[in-house]
This record gives sequence, C-alpha cells and structure tokens, in this order.
Amino acid sequence: MSEPTIQLLPADESWNRALCVVAHPDDLEFGTSAAIARWTDQGKTVVYAMVTSGEAGINAIPPAECARLREAEQVESARIVGVDVVDFLGQPDGVLEYGVALRRVICASVRRHRPDIVITNNFRDTWGGQSLNQADHIATGRATLDAVRDAGNRWVFAEQLDQGLLPWGGVTHVWAAGSPAGRHAVDITDTFDRGVASLEAHRAYIDGLGWEHFDPEEFLEGGARAIGTQLGVAKAAGFEVFSMGWGD
Repeated sequence: MSEPTIQLLPADESWNRALCVVAHPDDLEFGTSAAIARWTDQGKTVVYAMVTSGEAGINAIPPAECARLREAEQVESARIVGVDVVDFLGQPDGVLEYGVALRRVICASVRRHRPDIVITNNFRDTWGGQSLNQADHIATGRATLDAVRDAGNRWVFAEQLDQGLLPWGGVTHVWAAGSPAGRHAVDITDTFDRGVASLEAHRAYIDGLGWEHFDPEEFLEGGARAIGTQLGVAKAAGFEVFSMGWGD
C-alpha cells in the first residue's frame, strides 16, 4: 500500500500565546478545538474572544436567554480543551459588519491579551465548493486581519491608550481555520476526542437547530481524516496562514 501524498505543510508551532477571535460560541468547536487541546497540552496559553454571544442562534429561545445559555456552553467547551479565559465582546449576533467599529473592538482584545499569533475562522466566501460561508464569519475574519495591524499602531484607536491598552505589534501570523485556501495543518490525532467533547458541550445549541441525528464525532472525523491524509497523519486541522511581517 502506497504512502499518502503529503499536500499540506506542518504549521509552525513555535509560539507561546494565541488569541482566538471568532464570531460565535461553537465556531471553534466545528473543527479547531482539538488543535487547541494539543497546544494547551504543550503548555501554550490560548485565550478565546467571542465577538458575539450567539444570541440570535436558536429560534425558539429569546436572545437574552439564548446569550446566557450559549456563553455558559462556550465556557465549558473551552475548559474541556484547557482554555481558562473566554471574553465575550458584546457585538450583535447575525448582523456584524466589516468596518472600523468591528476593527476597534478586536484591536482592543489583541492589545489586552498580547498574543504571538491570532486564530480566526475561514472568511472566504465558501467552505470549498458550493457550501456558502456565513456573513458574521466573513466580517469577523476580515476585521481580525486588519485589527492585528491596527493593534501595533499607537495612532489607530489611540483612545485605547487611555484605557491602559498599549500598542501591540507582536503578532507574527494570523491563522484562518477551515479555509479552503489553507496550505498548513497540525496533527490532532491524540486530542481528537477532546475536540469532539468540546463540540458536544454545545448540546443546547445543536438541539435548538433541530439536528436530531447529528453526531459530533462523525461530523468532525470526516474533515479531520481528509486533512490528515494531506498531512500524512491520521487526523489533522487545517489553516490558511497569513504573515503579519514583511517579505515572509
């Protein structure tokens, strides 16, 4: 039996601190949280920033109640993969718009947590093929790229200096998880089960969507095995990597 063709490159994991910026509770759990478990096991620090609280995500539950429920599920989900800090940035679910206001909020988070890398979700128009992406994901990912650059410029959102948020230009790369343009990946074979458990922690959300027969393990395994084949391992998570430096 021939060895699989390796099409993806191992992502550079020589960093110590990451900030994950995504639009909703559950966004990281649909494919990325097993990688986060890998990194926290390595002793790296990972912090979550949820741009919204997902309050528009369950049709049968009013937004205020839904927000409380989904925040609690996200905190538990993060705990499962070794993340202790989950910030909720309080932006409106379902109607995020790319622009200065969103950049400002994300920039403040970057300055507050001072990460080496920032992880966001795929912000391409699709997930590959004809599967369309969601507007909040696109707005958040695009704004995150710009907010990382903003964070290093003291004259952009300078009012944050008065809040004690000093400029931070230490982010070397932004990783977009699940991007169809991804060319890098990390091995999640040993932490896959914790990634599954972290998605299962969003049970109220999954049930609220009416996914009666949804199996988190089955869902995650298909993607992880496909990406793993391209990396030459059993299971992997893929990323599109953007350099924040010059000439990299």
